[in-house]
Amino acid sequence: MRFHIVYRSSVSACFELDNNVPYYSPEPFDVKVNGETVLTDVRTNVFSVFDLHPDREYTVSVGDDDEVFSTRKESGAVSVKDFGAVGDGVADDTVAIQSAILICPKYGRVVVPPGNYRIRPIVLKSHLTLELKEGATLLGDNVEEHYPVLSGEMQDAETGESKIMALWEGYVGPIHQSLISAYNAEDIIIVGRGTIDGDAQNSTWWRDVKKRKIGRPQLFYTAHCEHITIHGIVAQNSPSWNFHPSYSRRVHFYDVWVKAPSDSPNTDGADPESCDRVDFIGMRFSVGDDAIAIKSGKKYIGMKYRTPASRHVIRNCLMERAHGAVVLGSEMSAGIRDLTVSQCYFAKTDRGLRIKTRRGRGKYSVVDGVEFSNIVMDNVMTPLVINMYYNCDVTPENAAYVASKEPQPVNDDTPYLGAFTFRNIECRDCEWAAGYFYGLPERPIESVALENVDFTYKPEATAGQPAMMDGMEDTCKLGLSFNEVKRVKLRNVSIKGQEGQKIILNNVKEVIKE
Repeated sequence: MRFHIVYRSSVSACFELDNNVPYYSPEPFDVKVNGETVLTDVRTNVFSVFDLHPDREYTVSVGDDDEVFSTRKESGAVSVKDFGAVGDGVADDTVAIQSAILICPKYGRVVVPPGNYRIRPIVLKSHLTLELKEGATLLGDNVEEHYPVLSGEMQDAETGESKIMALWEGYVGPIHQSLISAYNAEDIIIVGRGTIDGDAQNSTWWRDVKKRKIGRPQLFYTAHCEHITIHGIVAQNSPSWNFHPSYSRRVHFYDVWVKAPSDSPNTDGADPESCDRVDFIGMRFSVGDDAIAIKSGKKYIGMKYRTPASRHVIRNCLMERAHGAVVLGSEMSAGIRDLTVSQCYFAKTDRGLRIKTRRGRGKYSVVDGVEFSNIVMDNVMTPLVINMYYNCDVTPENAAYVASKEPQPVNDDTPYLGAFTFRNIECRDCEWAAGYFYGLPERPIESVALENVDFTYKPEATAGQPAMMDGMEDTCKLGLSFNEVKRVKLRNVSIKGQEGQKIILNNVKEVIKE
């Protein structure tokens, strides 16, 4: 069984099987480290080993295949216990843990032993590893007033230039500081089999969310950072989004589990915003909103900073429950480009691969170079959605403009959706529709290509709305519906069990069927 290493820290390593199968290994396997079995009956393509020693050579074996590697060097390690952390879930351990972080030497490691450590917001620094041992939990404080409010933009005292420091759903602040955050930092690692728990179910963060004027904190947030890695931990019960890197480069997530109750508001799994080179490898999501939502801000920051989301990779991930499994937008005013999603398994999500935008996102809201391949969707209500009439956050002043099906002038408010490729995808037990694609009459979706894609429907399927847009009626067992698309290419596409036409075409200029 062939495999390769995808990441190594000073105390851990992550590996991936060499196959094209979505998420689950074709057969279970055991893992040995230096000849000793450390994992048995592994059933996923991505696996990890922990509790290694720095600067040491290891041989990891799966069947007859071996991988030899060395862990990273480090300058030393400190325990939060040595700084007075209690870990009983009651005492406030914020000062002890923040002190350990500040005093830890460059390229050092802060160790959090087993225990429940109640904390207020803490800030990480450059060239630091934070290791959460198995049984260790960083537990969010329950008092809202203990989370400072950030203004959003910071101005340079000398140049007067502004820099984004906090975001809430595509807007610049105000927002409560996240439980764990980093600003203008590099080379930060959070690793281990421990947990970061926002404990929001025991606080007031999930109450009256629509009435709040200040954004809720996130579990983990970065601004203007580089080389950030999260490996192996569990993230749960966040006050809002779990992982929110913004304006950051080379952010990596390996073998991380993100979870929240299905009715928890806005608990997205991960929302990289205006970032470059973000990797999601071997992650597992079960949340109350979108699993992964790729963003680049609303019009103000999109037009001002013009920083797109670019070169993201999502591979070997499991989305067990979410509104959307992989979502682009709707805050995408600086654009999204060069995204690949492969070898993923979606189960019981409302939508699978979902792109959402609307008039007003702006001329830099360009989405192009997007490819989805080798994916299984099981009991996903609508597997494929591209919607240029997304009706969330619409105001009374622009509601008619956003919803109009009549051509509008192409101007600074008009978004653009380019080429989208869906290849080698199996969709089982669909309900609302197989796919729903709706562009703007003044700027249709450029191209949608489906190759080797199979759709079947749940016999007792319910009705619902494939896309969030004004005038959308409930559908059940709808086929592939294309509206305002320049070019549709269908090759080896199977639809079985639909009600009505398999392929519905309205204002489609070119159709290629093979």
